[in-house]
Amino acid sequence: MKRSTLGASLTVLALLLVCRPATAADMPQPGAGNARAATLAHSSPLVMSAMDMLQERLKSLRSTTLRAELDELMHAERACIRHRAGLGEADKQRIVDALKAAGLVDEAEGAAFPGGLMAGIFPPVSQDGSRCPRMPQPFYAAPGGANGGHHSEPGGLPVHEAFNDLSALSLADNYDAVYGQLGPDGLPIVVRGRRTPSRGVNRGAFVIDSDIVAAAPIWHDWAKTLVFQWNADGTEFPELNFGGNGKTDNQGQEGNSKTGAHHILGLAEAMKRGMPPDFVVTVASAHAVPTYGGEYKVVNWLRAAAILAGIDPYARGYLRRDALGVPRLPAVRALGEVDLNAAPKTQPNVLVEYILHNLSDADFNFTGPAAAAVGQVIDRLAPEYGHTPQDADYLFAYRHPVLSYLSAERLFILYSNGGLDAVRKELNKLKQRRLI
Repeated sequence: MKRSTLGASLTVLALLLVCRPATAADMPQPGAGNARAATLAHSSPLVMSAMDMLQERLKSLRSTTLRAELDELMHAERACIRHRAGLGEADKQRIVDALKAAGLVDEAEGAAFPGGLMAGIFPPVSQDGSRCPRMPQPFYAAPGGANGGHHSEPGGLPVHEAFNDLSALSLADNYDAVYGQLGPDGLPIVVRGRRTPSRGVNRGAFVIDSDIVAAAPIWHDWAKTLVFQWNADGTEFPELNFGGNGKTDNQGQEGNSKTGAHHILGLAEAMKRGMPPDFVVTVASAHAVPTYGGEYKVVNWLRAAAILAGIDPYARGYLRRDALGVPRLPAVRALGEVDLNAAPKTQPNVLVEYILHNLSDADFNFTGPAAAAVGQVIDRLAPEYGHTPQDADYLFAYRHPVLSYLSAERLFILYSNGGLDAVRKELNKLKQRRLI
């Protein structure tokens, strides 16, 4: 996505995004800070180069359908939110009631959430209730995490997704190098250096679908554009956790499958758009691997997403039932030739793409602590640049520009090796350009 393309739509988006702030009681309107966040993110070379990389990645996809769907979702000025299309208040209440009946929400958490379950499951969007509800902010303006968390600055989302996408493809190449290559005698060998990857549909018996590997990280966090909107002071909307009741989610046994709303909303959008089961289950595996006892979590997130999308997940192939009637992951591709779900040696139906996607989303293990540590460091340096954390406009005037332009990850690595002086040199670049 080149800057010229984005700039053409920025004025239109600004008109759509300027609304009153969300209140503690409810969040009926898109965030009042969305337009300001979009302007900041659009000016950051880091953010916009991440967007360019993701757009280039889309061009490499063989599937024209997947490419077109993702390209639409990354352009707020023309994207329709399909799982929200035509929903009135009665429709939304029916969906909330269905989630309650299925045990896929925690009513106590909903009662404590501003605006309740309704507000958390249906974040405010532009043209709500129409046949084509619109994203409340551009993809490039959204954060990658909640207040103070990883990538929690304007443009953090595309930077986060660029890293995850590179990670996923690198992991796929590693699997291919170690398990997918054959020697002259036709037996497997490990190949180093340049090689011809065997991954890809219809390219031999050893298949890692490069479309799924590349596209799943981009799709997975798309709904953060809905969930993590910006208040006028630079803080973010809160996020509801659902997809379980948090207590008995493992088929009535002890278990907690609650997760951030963005995860389930993105799955609902994928289902509503008719994306294939192997892709949708890959996206669903971002927050938990379906192996080693985690299958019930992924299953519950698919169930919740299907209710939001208004579809039958069994009829569409997103889930199956085993001989005992228990919801399980589907037997896609050739997995069904042996019933892996049959007792007593029951195993989940898993593709390598599910695991690759989960591993690629583990970026937060470093970036979360980096954001917390760098927050303290830049707070310490703020007075040198005419700011204090107590300033009413501290976030948009100082913290967000610092992180949108420089990233917490870069600053933390520099700080860990060079201390405050190393960070100060970076901040001086922004001061010289009158950005802070």
